[in-house]
Amino acid sequence: MASEASVQSGYSHIVRTPEVLGGEPRIEEHRIRVRDVVMARDLGGLTPEEIAANVYPQLTLGQVYAALAYYEDHHDEIDRAAENESQFVEQFLKDHPQLVKDVRPAGS
Repeated sequence: MASEASVQSGYSHIVRTPEVLGGEPRIEEHRIRVRDVVMARDLGGLTPEEIAANVYPQLTLGQVYAALAYYEDHHDEIDRAAENESQFVEQFLKDHPQLVKDVRPAGS
């Protein structure tokens, strides 16, 4: 259930809650960001049906489509959030290499 502080986005199933996931748009009652669904589609090459059935089986197909619709209307904002996170991770890795452990198998 969405908390008292959740703000409806104007899209069915999509909310923002300042203290949850940095206020990024997410699926209501879940900690799944809109961009997580979009990445499953864009990077994984999955259909909405595959996302609902295999990646996020706790979501309905309607919730997946709502996330994708929200993204299509707000892609600049969502892409900017992804880029900001990527830059943060890159800087963190540079600043704290002692905290990073390569867990890939040898030779990969």
